[in-house]
Amino acid sequence: MTYIESILKGILIGSIAVFIATSVKAETVTLYTPEDYPQAYCMALNIYYEARGSNLADRAATADVVYNRVKDTRYPNTICEVVKQGQQDSNGNMIRNKCQFSWYCDGKSDVPRDIDLWIDAQMLAYQIVHENKYRGITEGATHYHATYVNPRWASTLQLVGRIGAHIFYRWE
Repeated sequence: MTYIESILKGILIGSIAVFIATSVKAETVTLYTPEDYPQAYCMALNIYYEARGSNLADRAATADVVYNRVKDTRYPNTICEVVKQGQQDSNGNMIRNKCQFSWYCDGKSDVPRDIDLWIDAQMLAYQIVHENKYRGITEGATHYHATYVNPRWASTLQLVGRIGAHIFYRWE
């Protein structure tokens, strides 16, 4: 194969890889399924929707809050129950925009669309859930909000601090 032929072959292979990467949907690219590792999967979804694209410390901190809630008797006992916690109507259906984590009941699709950020969230969630990495970064925080909002409840809790795009709080 000549030098030119090898360059053309490389361009062709690169073009095919780009085509595949841009035409694959995020729901078809997963490191593990909700059936394989349900708690890690719920954590990955929460990381993805609460802090995707943010720095590692911020993503780990939002996950740490979920863990802190699991350990707190005021909240449900599993990661999935904490992530999916919200107000229900008399028929047991989630009330729109009345969830602990707004993405869960905002009425939008919960299927991740950005493949790279979804894979990143899955890898981080697996490390946190199965390897206990990054635990304690929020010093016991059970609440957080984005820096651009000012929720009513913030003044009733103890400020822990800011990490990335979020401000973290804990019960006094």
